[in-house]
Amino acid sequence: MIKNEYAKLVNGVEIPMLGFGTWQIEEEKQAVESVAYALQTGYRHIDTAAVYKNEQFVATGIKESGLNRSDIFLTSKLWNSDQGYESALKAFDASLKKLNTDYLDLYLIHWPKNEKSNESWKALEKLYSEGRIKAIGVSNFLQHHLEDLMRYGKINPMVNQMEFHPYLVQPKLLEFCKTHNIQYEAWSPLMQGRVMNIELLQQIAARVKRSVAQVVLRWDIQMGVVTIPKSITPGRIKENAQVFDFTLSDDDVEAIAALDKDQRVGPHPDKINF
Repeated sequence: MIKNEYAKLVNGVEIPMLGFGTWQIEEEKQAVESVAYALQTGYRHIDTAAVYKNEQFVATGIKESGLNRSDIFLTSKLWNSDQGYESALKAFDASLKKLNTDYLDLYLIHWPKNEKSNESWKALEKLYSEGRIKAIGVSNFLQHHLEDLMRYGKINPMVNQMEFHPYLVQPKLLEFCKTHNIQYEAWSPLMQGRVMNIELLQQIAARVKRSVAQVVLRWDIQMGVVTIPKSITPGRIKENAQVFDFTLSDDDVEAIAALDKDQRVGPHPDKINF
């Protein structure tokens, strides 16, 4: 059984630093089994989204894990086609039903959509004030998106989930979020497997006797970034969780951050057309 570390959000809610991502796990058996296995291994943070089309499978995986709902930090996200005030409220209810729960620990606007994001945020603020969400935030919001939303909303985002890995560090955005008490969270922390080919990471992994994936996930955590790796392979799921019994040196943390190329594996938030 792994242990975990926690970050405290601005409202006092604790979020596990390591979570289990479920993007692209659309096949029912794989989704149910991987979520159940992750929870049985010791993960306590599950990340899904309406657009992943697996919320109902995540719910089954949670049930099959044998854990109480209250022991799990559960995140879902509002998709672009559901943005807007009334449509966001309906989409939230639909996600709750699929997830077989009466609350979420974290609900995020999945991508910035200009004025529609403002209306969506108003809906999230309402749901938060009603106690149906323990924390609210955004995903894929750059600094100017955050600033626009913060001017409009009564509550600042508590989390910003971004593509984050050694080739995309975005230090200015990281610092902006830190300054405004917005917890940074990494999606695609392993660059869809591409981190395995980076020579510096291979060298550090060999020296500390860990896998490249473990080194990168440990780096995320030491950078203060919540991380949600995804895998459907039991061995990898377990390996990815074994990152709390070693520490990288400050020099290693800085060297990995210096790999930054501003290079993405996913879409640029200012250039999306979906």
